[in-house]
Amino acid sequence: MNRVFIVGAGGFGREVYAWLYQSKEFDSEWCFSGFIDDDQGALEGYDYPLGVVSDIASFVPRKSDLFICGVGDIAYKRKMCEALTVKGARFLKLVHNSAVIGRNVLLEEGVVICPGVILTCDIHVGRMAMINCHSSAGHDVQIGEYSTLSGHCDLMGHVKLGAGVFLGSGARVIPGKSIGSGALVGAGAVVVRSVKPLQKVFGNPARVFA
Repeated sequence: MNRVFIVGAGGFGREVYAWLYQSKEFDSEWCFSGFIDDDQGALEGYDYPLGVVSDIASFVPRKSDLFICGVGDIAYKRKMCEALTVKGARFLKLVHNSAVIGRNVLLEEGVVICPGVILTCDIHVGRMAMINCHSSAGHDVQIGEYSTLSGHCDLMGHVKLGAGVFLGSGARVIPGKSIGSGALVGAGAVVVRSVKPLQKVFGNPARVFA
């Protein structure tokens, strides 16, 4: 079996730990071997038999090792995962058993799909993107690499997210709109106009926050 490590031991990393144990590959192909995080005390007070086994800089992956990204914060996620990728790390796609994945849905390396997610058809989810619980994407949606969708987000048909986009819980984007790379959409926002790169928008309808 391949050793599997979760990168990031914060809240989302602990959620990923739960989803990993519910996957059909666990115990047959994968052996969980601990968390990797620069915060050695990240799991203090929590009951995990295998805690933080290494920081990023010190870890030397074996050729057979596999990794799952357990970080929601985009800047930290990119920093940690790219540092390991340079060392030859290979990232798994983790798709929860309860997710509904339709026809012609392409999931790139390192994508994490959480419980209750619905991806309908003809969708592209870029490398290291994360889609949290009960979010959905309609037909012809594109989600850029390293993007994070929090829980209960809704992307309607032909929506396009650039790289490193963050959507807060309950955000919605109406059909055909685009969110530029590095933009942030606040929790509960309803995007009715396209958002430029690096903009922060909040509210219903979503407005730019300076």
